[in-house]
Amino acid sequence: MRGALVVALLLVSFAPAWAAEEPSGCDKFKWNIDHERAALMAPDRAKLASGSEVAAVPSTGMILALSTPSEAKLPSPPERAPKDGTFAGFTSFKTAPKAGIYTISLSAGAWVDVVQDGHFLQPKGFSGATDCEGIRKTMKYELGATPFVLQVSGAKEESISIAILPSE
Repeated sequence: MRGALVVALLLVSFAPAWAAEEPSGCDKFKWNIDHERAALMAPDRAKLASGSEVAAVPSTGMILALSTPSEAKLPSPPERAPKDGTFAGFTSFKTAPKAGIYTISLSAGAWVDVVQDGHFLQPKGFSGATDCEGIRKTMKYELGATPFVLQVSGAKEESISIAILPSE
């Protein structure tokens, strides 16, 4: 009995170290991120205020200004509640260029909700890694050619770079 307790305590003490490990480095993403990373770091990124409406998805990245979750007034409650001390924001797109699979990439860690036709879209794929300049995570979504809202929450900074690009 005592031996089992010791083993259990040892396992619990080591769990946070291996459970918290995330891939590190640009080569650890599940797919090639060169195009997304370039868009996220491009000097000509559009600067958007939270709550802005955009006619079409920019061909390069954008910088979305964020505020506290209560000030952000997200149109839909995020699927994951933001932690205290984090930032949130959203932008609306009148249309996607054409229906298809798109990668939505972020420069930093944050939660993303894509709302289209009144429904939260679920990512078709996700990849992330630390220690890769300009990009932290990328997700693949199937977008229709109808208006959609991109919500970001749980960010640690007051702005975030976002790229929405056709998936290769």
